[in-house]
Amino acid sequence: MMSLAETIINMKLNFKSIGQPFSNKINIGGSTYLYFGGTAYLGIPQNQDFIDLYIEGIKKFGLNNGTSRTNNIQLGIYDDAEKVAAARYGAEAALITSSGYLAAQLTVNALSKLGQVIYAPAAHPSLWLAENQTRNFISFKAWELETIERINRSDEKTWVLISNSMNNLIPEIYNFDFVKKISRDKNIILIVDDSHGIGVNNNGIGAIVNLPKQENIENVVVASMAKALGVDAGIVLASNKITDKLKSTNTFIGASPSSPAALYAFIHAEEIYRKALNKLKNNMLLFETALDLTWKHEWDFPVYLLGDVNFSQHLLQKQILISSFPYPDPTGETLNRIVLSAWHEKDDIEKLIAAINF
Repeated sequence: MMSLAETIINMKLNFKSIGQPFSNKINIGGSTYLYFGGTAYLGIPQNQDFIDLYIEGIKKFGLNNGTSRTNNIQLGIYDDAEKVAAARYGAEAALITSSGYLAAQLTVNALSKLGQVIYAPAAHPSLWLAENQTRNFISFKAWELETIERINRSDEKTWVLISNSMNNLIPEIYNFDFVKKISRDKNIILIVDDSHGIGVNNNGIGAIVNLPKQENIENVVVASMAKALGVDAGIVLASNKITDKLKSTNTFIGASPSSPAALYAFIHAEEIYRKALNKLKNNMLLFETALDLTWKHEWDFPVYLLGDVNFSQHLLQKQILISSFPYPDPTGETLNRIVLSAWHEKDDIEKLIAAINF
């Protein structure tokens, strides 16, 4: 008979070859597990109304489009989606690519040529210009002070600051008001990766609403749309000047766009997103009010960092799966996090609470 430790090891191996869509429940080996991991914060991959829109989009536009956005014959859905995205998230313009990684690389590679580059701590690898680009382990607050002093003392006029909007692993949401303390005779291009915030934080608008508005600051938001928004695409939110520049690059010209069906669903899903976000907020409220939480978490963001590294094994015995793996360094310390989603029902949350209060 296998020991508990051996059983858990075998379970983890099975979890590497799941043959069904992620949802609030995962069936493995005849057993059902509640799933509290991943990044589908709004539960869109299992939202039937969204799936119906996606199917409608496939019928209208087909499965995919392998042509360049600069082709002389183009689908209008891409321009339509960019106009909707810009209006929805409060930007002057938007650019949509086939992935969040491409959106980040396209933006960083093009704009880094305009000035001196400074990376914030823990900037996501998709923002790197080279491997191991950032090994800055200071706190974000310390980096703020260091950056202000460095720029103000320098004769360089144009600076490119590159950062995540938040550290979703801890989690910690960053405040960029410190940029206003930089001398106004400096030109600042602020590139912020909001992959985990867009669709969730600030009532779904994400980080862009809180970025500093000042004449010498050019705000650029990049994000994956594959997390909360449930679309395999990437987005850049910026000024017309910036998006026009990005659309003239070889990277944009040479890359195939995202699925037109997915963007059709995105365009018509505003009410679906709103309802899903409200459900997520209700799930968070139920979870947080039932527990005297000492875990690290951010208000209005559905990720909870567990201090006890053994807690995932306790929950696993209760047939509850959480996010438990080393990231971004695969050889680093395991991070145990509970992630809530709009696909969780009230009963799911109550079972999680009961398992925690053992």
